[in-house]
Formats: sequence, C-alpha cells, structure tokens
Amino acid sequence: MDGALDGVRVLDLSRHLAGPYCAMMLGDLGAKVIKVERPNVGDETRHWGPPFRGGESAYYLCCNRNKKSLTLNLKHKRGISIAQELARRSDVVIENFRVGGLDELELGYADLKKINPRLIYCSISGFGHTGPDRNLPGYDFLIQGRGGFMSITGERDGTPMKVGMAIVDVATALFACNAILAALFARERIGVGQHIDMALLDSQIAILANVGSNYLCSGEVPGRWGNTHANIVPYQAFQAADDYLILAIGNDGQWERFCAAAGVSVWSADERFATNQLRVANREVLVPMLEDLLYQKTVAEWLQLCADADVPAGPVNTIDKVFADSQVLTRGMVVEMPHPTAETVQLAGTPLNLSATPAQMRLPPPLLGEHTDEILANELALEDSAIAELHQSGVV
Repeated sequence: MDGALDGVRVLDLSRHLAGPYCAMMLGDLGAKVIKVERPNVGDETRHWGPPFRGGESAYYLCCNRNKKSLTLNLKHKRGISIAQELARRSDVVIENFRVGGLDELELGYADLKKINPRLIYCSISGFGHTGPDRNLPGYDFLIQGRGGFMSITGERDGTPMKVGMAIVDVATALFACNAILAALFARERIGVGQHIDMALLDSQIAILANVGSNYLCSGEVPGRWGNTHANIVPYQAFQAADDYLILAIGNDGQWERFCAAAGVSVWSADERFATNQLRVANREVLVPMLEDLLYQKTVAEWLQLCADADVPAGPVNTIDKVFADSQVLTRGMVVEMPHPTAETVQLAGTPLNLSATPAQMRLPPPLLGEHTDEILANELALEDSAIAELHQSGVV
C-alpha cells in the first residue's frame, strides 16, 4: 500500500537531530528521501556514542530510517552541480547549515528556486534567518537555557535543569514537518514552492504553551515546580510503598471519585479542597496528607484502585519498562528492522497512524554512502565509468 507522501522526493542536507528527524517522518509517510553526507565522515551523529550497533551509533539510528545515503563533496564544483540537479528533481529540501552557508555554494533557496520554482526549501537553524542573532550557533541545550525551559524545569529550590532528551530539536522537527506538509498542500493551489524558516528558539517559545501564557497574562515570572503543577492539584508524583506513582487529577469529578475509592470521602467535601482552585490555594496542607495516604499501598494497588474509579494515574517507568509495556508493544512502538551490518536493529516506531495510507518502515538507517552508486545511476542516469571517475576525484 502506498504511503500518504508516495511520489514526494526529499533531499535531506541536514545532520544531527532536528533536520534528520523531520526527514525521517516524511520518509515514514512514504516520501523518497536522499540523505546527503560528507564523504568518509558523514553525519556527525554516526560517531556520537556509545552505544553502537553494527558500527552505527544509537543516536544516528534513531532518526535516519527510510532514507538512502549519498556521499557528496560540496566543496567540489561537481559535487555542487550534482546537488543542484537532485534539487531540481526534488519536492523538498531540508538543510541546517549555518545561515547563508548554502548561499555561498549556490545551493540556497534563491538559487534553487530558479531551477525548481515548485521546490519547498526548509531551513533549520538556532535563531532563524532574521534578527540580530541569526548568525549565532544554536544547539538544543543552549536553546533550552535561553528559551526559558531550564528556568521552569527541576525542583522548586534546585538549580536550572534541562529536559532529559533533546526536546527542542524534536519539537522543531515536528513543527518543520507540519510546515512542509502545509507547503506541499499550498503548492497544489498556488503552483509554487516556498522557503520555510525554522528556528529552534521559536519552537522553544511556542512549546512553553500554558507556562508562557501564564506570564503573558499575569506578568508574574514562572518558577520551577518540580513534579508538581502550578495550576492543578493533585497533579504530581508521590512515593507509594514500593515506587513512585503519578496522580493526575484534572477536574473535581475525578477528585471526588478518588477520595471515595481511597476511603477519604471527607476530603472532597472539605471546604479547603472541594474545588481545584481551593486545592491549589491549600496545596501545602493537602499534599502532605496525600503523601501519607499514598505511601500506604503499592503502585500496583493504587493503579488498580484508580483504574476502577476512572481516575488518571500511572507509574514512573524506567526506559526498559517503557519498551516492555504491553500497550507500547501493541501500538507498534518498537520495530525490528534488518540491517546490513547489525543483522537487525530495534527502533522506536512511529506515532503516525493513518488508516488508509499507513506509515511504513521500508528502509533501515543507511550505512554511510550505501546508496551512492545507485542514486547516481538511477536518479542522474550516470554511466559506471562516470561514477568511477567521481569516486576517483573525491566528489563522492
């Protein structure tokens, strides 16, 4: 069965995480993705380990399936001309070079739209292509600090803390994918492509969501809340008899049901705790009461009690438990793919579940330059002798 983006051709000039993750999602949806990498070096993430599997880093493996790898020297005129020809045949280009870097190589949007007016050109950078800081380098960790995440993450009296994974890179990948899909849809109406200017900092600001809105509406600077919530109580992690438990009560009906199931119905009738607004105002009284209560049973016992009462609750799983979770496995969020050097690799699945055009795991993350000759022959119709000459001259 064809994917939703069957027939769409993507030229992935990006590396690290945000760009490759975006390109991978397009590939999962059926797009044909060519990943361009430096000869002998490749995407730096290939070397970001341990752990490694089959000679490839786990970091690289997480964001490069459903692609073919072409090594291409963009410091060589012939390498640039090959990239231009591939762009002419593509629907989408994704790049995360420093701002203006590809303009110098005649591979910027202004250059490529002349040879392919229908091209959708997505640039990903730390700070975007406008503004006083557009030339600064930007990495996820730096943006988490500058964009406010670290000021609201961690314990209330603790030090600034980053999120445990590259949340800004992944959020930018998601926004970039949305923008590319919108541009593909718009192209059907207006007949031309466009430039997409994605900035990690912009994405970070956007996903501040309610926390950013709290400041904009009140003028009060948000602080760190640890595993608690500024606007909802109880909505945090508690120590049960054997491990940690998350109680996420989002409305007063759930609070009533929890109190009844836990044998403390009097709490839901207490004028200090009857509504969420009152519970927020009196959290310093209520939370210690809940801590004492929840410590009396195991996580499994509380989960069963809450499930029976239709109250949101959950465990705090380590990653091994996540990938062994029956719900995770049933939803196909662990996939095993054949791999040329590792025999097989396990990867996180895709959350993109389309009923008529499902996402597909067609290709494992490619080895460096694995498809160079195939791409040159099939996409550019080069003869074997011409391909051999490109290898000898260091173009590929």
